[in-house]
Amino acid sequence: MSIAPRPERMAGASRAPQGRTQALAPSGEGSAQRRPGGHNKVRGTTTAHSALADSEAGLGEVKRAGTMTIRKILIVDDSPTERHVLNDMLTKAGYEVVASDNGEDAILKARMLKPDLILMDVVMPGLNGFQATRAISRDPDTKTIPIIMCTSKNQETDKIWGLRQGARDYVMKPVDRGELLAKIASLA
Repeated sequence: MSIAPRPERMAGASRAPQGRTQALAPSGEGSAQRRPGGHNKVRGTTTAHSALADSEAGLGEVKRAGTMTIRKILIVDDSPTERHVLNDMLTKAGYEVVASDNGEDAILKARMLKPDLILMDVVMPGLNGFQATRAISRDPDTKTIPIIMCTSKNQETDKIWGLRQGARDYVMKPVDRGELLAKIASLA
């Protein structure tokens, strides 16, 4: 169960039957229309939904209304092996990675570094991932930082509890690279 918005939906967009154009913003400057096939028409300029297509075309990053670009990710896990695996996976995908090995340190790094996303393990000594997630998501300075729980706890109740603490999504270990990158992209 993901509560994150789907990346292909834009702020103000609504579903319309196939073949119809949808209004995405009020008329005037920056008005846009959704076109079938995944392209938007913005005042005579067509932009692709896919950041990958844009970067391949040499257009750089496209920032859509109401979205954020994820560059820096804080990994919170007490296992050096898990931190290494996630660090390797994310740096190869082009992200800047910062690591923490416990919940208390994660809260401090979230306040100081303001990462764009946090991957949070649950089972850690001291402050566990649920407690750290709750603290980060309720702190006015860090509450906008999305958190993905990244854990071996596979019970539905654990997932629901993590989401209730403020996490935006939940990934099971061992982490599937494609699944994790898709969930990160859905939050961008």
